[in-house]
Amino acid sequence: MSTPRDDVKARIDAIEESYEFFLAYAAQGLSSDQGAKSGAQLRDFLKKMEQALAGLGDRFRDLARAEGLEPQKVWDDMLGVVSNDASDALAAVRLVSSRPGISSQLIDNLNANIHLRALLTDLFLVDDLIDGR
Repeated sequence: MSTPRDDVKARIDAIEESYEFFLAYAAQGLSSDQGAKSGAQLRDFLKKMEQALAGLGDRFRDLARAEGLEPQKVWDDMLGVVSNDASDALAAVRLVSSRPGISSQLIDNLNANIHLRALLTDLFLVDDLIDGR
């Protein structure tokens, strides 16, 4: 069984790896993922990101409790932000995933989505604080 830290780290890695793939996909100028070599990969990365985002805030809270991160109130406040941003980003990822054809332009717009970008910067900050404590 993985620890809360291992689970959070794996989720962060999945989100970052997916985002990096999305950047490369957006640069391809494809009108649809259907029939494209990278199309199946795109769907896999969207699913990977969706799984990593689902419940992310709760997993961070488990980590904070397990490791006794202090001051608790400050961590609770920040993890509330992470939870909200993860939920908002998840809604965008699910919407894109629901499309029958996903263009590079659509993925470029997902990459630029303020909720996904906010989440990424949240993760950079919180991950660094957890590692550096």
